[in-house]
Amino acid sequence: MSERNETTSEHRLLLRQLELKDYKEVKEIMDIVYSNMGAWTRREFSSLLKKFPEGQICIEDNGKVAAVALSIIIDYAKYGDKHTYEQIVDKGTFKTHDPEGDTLYGIDVFVHPDYRNLRLGRRLYDARKEMCEKLNLRGIIAGGRIPGYKDYADKLTPAKYIEMVRNKELSDPVLSFQLSNGFHVRRILKGYMPEDKDSRAYATLLEWINVYFEEKEKLIGGKKTVVRIGIVQWQMRAVKDLDDFMQQVEFFVDTVSSYKSDMVVFPEFFNAPLMALTNEESPSEAIRSMAEYTEEIRERMIHLALSYNINIIAGSMPEYYDNKLYNVSYLCRRDGTYDAQYKLHVTPDESHYWGMRGGHKLKIFDTDIGKIGILICYDVEFPELARMLSDMDMKILFVPYWTDTKNAYLRVRRCAQARAIENECYVAITGSVGNLPKVENMDIQYSQSAVFSPSDFAFPHDAVVAEATPNTEMTLIADLDLDLLKDLNTAGSVRNLRDRRKDLYNLSWVMRKEE
Repeated sequence: MSERNETTSEHRLLLRQLELKDYKEVKEIMDIVYSNMGAWTRREFSSLLKKFPEGQICIEDNGKVAAVALSIIIDYAKYGDKHTYEQIVDKGTFKTHDPEGDTLYGIDVFVHPDYRNLRLGRRLYDARKEMCEKLNLRGIIAGGRIPGYKDYADKLTPAKYIEMVRNKELSDPVLSFQLSNGFHVRRILKGYMPEDKDSRAYATLLEWINVYFEEKEKLIGGKKTVVRIGIVQWQMRAVKDLDDFMQQVEFFVDTVSSYKSDMVVFPEFFNAPLMALTNEESPSEAIRSMAEYTEEIRERMIHLALSYNINIIAGSMPEYYDNKLYNVSYLCRRDGTYDAQYKLHVTPDESHYWGMRGGHKLKIFDTDIGKIGILICYDVEFPELARMLSDMDMKILFVPYWTDTKNAYLRVRRCAQARAIENECYVAITGSVGNLPKVENMDIQYSQSAVFSPSDFAFPHDAVVAEATPNTEMTLIADLDLDLLKDLNTAGSVRNLRDRRKDLYNLSWVMRKEE
């Protein structure tokens, strides 16, 4: 009988979860792979295992760790596409891990150099995808280094380098691997990991989409996909006192909230009738006297938001402090908090008659209906502002305005419609009607409130969701489907946000200290 010779492989690979006792071997690999960046500390490694043990996996060979993948779960809407690595890992505390989140975030993947010919990285990525599917998460996000860029930084922009790697004209040790594993580049990040000298501090924001994801609905308190807003086309009329004025305000809050609306919006300077109570002959003195009511109106609006369970955008009101006059819009949330957006651009008329000046900050507001922006009247005629808000993931832009003539109104309307198309968002505008004979510089009004959408097949044929009757006091109720905006961004006839030529131009905010 001939003897059969049995050959065996020298490798014994096992995919498993990491344990704290693995730290020494994990650190040894990191010290080699990240020799110029440093390894996780034992404390950080321990914290990660405690937060999300299932997400920390490795491949061992004959009992020794050879490759590692680290992950957490996050609520991606809290961070958006503009974030840094430090924000995601929270300085190694991983307090950002959210078991109720919707996205698996890849913290790290590294393979011992002795094993790079065995494609262990691909096995780890496949295991992550399986984990993502079983946890029913939307997908995987990761910030990818581009270490090969160091050899081309003096002759190629990051965008061009990434394009050439995607087209297989160049090869990058990290990006080429990630692209081959089904990830796509969402955007380029600057300053993602400042210590990454090889990548020149640039990184790719990579995404893998879980096609088996099924939307999870919370029983209470979940984010809405369809938002109902109510806008008030406000009649200017004489009032006896502040209580009389607030009675009118409460009437509309009550009316709009009875339709189960999530938001009610008032116009710019909707409190102008109070100016007639100041007994000031000069317009500049009258509006400064009216500003004395602003704080109390804001507090009453917060109370109405709580009482009627509705978010309120309190149009805009004058605010006077440190001998400076501003125009401010308050967002009064139904949880009792409030925030403010100051009008940034004042019209020649506002400057001449009142001595009003512009604010210095542009804000995005987190609400229970998603991220919103507020631009007061003239501000919507400056497209840079809405674009910056869009970059911060704004879904609905609210524009309280005051216009005296139809041509002034049409400036606001046409620009608002353009902002909706440019930024793939909804825009709601509202103003006042009627007249105030005893109030100089605010004596006549013209308005036709409206809600605008992007212009594509999923939206109304004229991109107008709803509009009021011109110059008539009324409310306008509209339902806004936020999921349509997501579909537009990925599959629209045109994709204004995605197709911007960021390799040719950019937009930045020039910070200015308030005087």
